[in-house]
Formats: sequence, C-alpha cells, structure tokens
Amino acid sequence: MTEKLELLEEHKSFDGVQLKYRHYSTVLGCDMTFSLFLPNKEQFETPPLVWWLSGLTCTDDNFTHKAGVQKKAAELGVAMVMPDTSPRGGDVADSADWDLGQGAGFYVNATQEPWARNFRMYDYIVTELTGIVRGTFGLTGPESIMGHSMGGHGALVIGLRNPDRFHAISAFSPIVNPSDVPWGMKAFDAYLGADKQTWASWDASKLLASHDGKPVPILLDQGTADNFLHVQLQPENLIAPEGYPLEIRMQDGYDHSYYFIASFIDEHLEFHQKHL
Repeated sequence: MTEKLELLEEHKSFDGVQLKYRHYSTVLGCDMTFSLFLPNKEQFETPPLVWWLSGLTCTDDNFTHKAGVQKKAAELGVAMVMPDTSPRGGDVADSADWDLGQGAGFYVNATQEPWARNFRMYDYIVTELTGIVRGTFGLTGPESIMGHSMGGHGALVIGLRNPDRFHAISAFSPIVNPSDVPWGMKAFDAYLGADKQTWASWDASKLLASHDGKPVPILLDQGTADNFLHVQLQPENLIAPEGYPLEIRMQDGYDHSYYFIASFIDEHLEFHQKHL
C-alpha cells in the first residue's frame, strides 16, 4: 500500500513528525490528501490513534497548522490522522454555496445525484483510510475520534455508530442535531434526499438518545460567544440516556475559531489518552 501514497510534506515537530500525503481514493473516485502526526517511533512503537475531523470549508491543513496539537501529542505518545473534509477535483460534483459540496462532505454516504458517486466520506474514513493507516503505518492500536463543527458532527456519528472500535469521542462546537438546523438540513436534503427518516442514522442527537450498546465517553466543549451557537449548533439537544458518560462544557467568551480549539486541545488529548 505504501507505493500508492505520495509524500507531500514532512516536518519534525516536538520529537515527532508531521506528515502530509496524497493518494487516489477508490471509495471517493478522486485524489485525496490526509495529514498524519507520529510521535517518536523509538519511544512509542505502537501508539494509540486519535482521528481529527475538520469543519466546513477546511482541509486537513487547518488543524495541523492552527491547533498546536503536536506538542501534547508527542508528549503523550499519541498518533493523529487528519483527513480532508470532502472529495475534491474538477470531476467531482460541487456547489457554489460554501456550505455544500467540496469542503462540506458532512461525513455521510450520499445516496442522491449528483453526489452519490463521490460523496462517501463515512466509508472513506471507516474503511479505506483506516486500511491505509493500519496497513502502511502499523497503527493498529486503540482508537478514538474528535472534531470541530461539521467535524464534531462527524466524530459523534462515526464514534456512536462504531462503539466497539472507538474508545472515546470529543468535539468542539459540534453540529449535534443536523436534522433540525439549517446547515444539516441543507446538506442532508442534498446528499440523502427528502425522506427525513433516512437522516436519523446520521444525526448524533438521535443516535445518542437511542443508544443501547457499549457507552463511548463523550467530551463536548462549546464557546458561549460562538456566533453559530443558537441557530446551528444547539448542544442542549444532545441528550444522553441516564448514566451515559457525556460531559458538555460551556466555555465562557470563546467563539467558533481555532483560537478556541487551541485553548483546550491539550485537555481533549488528555481525555482521549485516559480512555485509550
């Protein structure tokens, strides 16, 4: 599998290495990039893996450049993989709207045209990219998942749908109830069709409310000064069954930006390591 990967960047960082690769995705039908942080391989031979999913308009670069995660990941001996947020390219369907199409994959498997051929981000992450990080880099240890905004939605959905695989979930400013907020409704109608019954399996609030399997601990941070809080995010709609390990922290004065993420990313990594 290594021969299928093109190394685009390699940077030593805090005694680890920050990498960026390109490969052709058979699931998505286009070239994709992803970033990967590996701690010191001599000190941490089989590190646990934390997945990071980014938000609308982002690529795999936003988190690696802005969150300042490498120092804590190197210290804790945690590997991190950062996929892109959608399929991309001239032959991939797109929209003139910034919150739909390329850069806005919503981590679902689209069933509607023109999106169904390429927009299968759930399968890309859970199967194809998983195979790459395990087969090429030997990252076969315990895993957890985290994300921001649209990526927070993705982390919650993927983690809750795969409770035997992911040991913990965390999110910054996630879209917790996409079936009932403008961003999610627009994307789901386009990607999944008008039948809202098909949306439930991609909605974290509904998945958690009906969750009866292995509980996956969840940490959610939301800034009170986030311009999207009341219309798009609505963390109060994420309601867990009694006794479920869910913690929602409202962080006073913080907004939706990477300044917010950088302020608490160390605590999130410590949360994940505790469960890994």
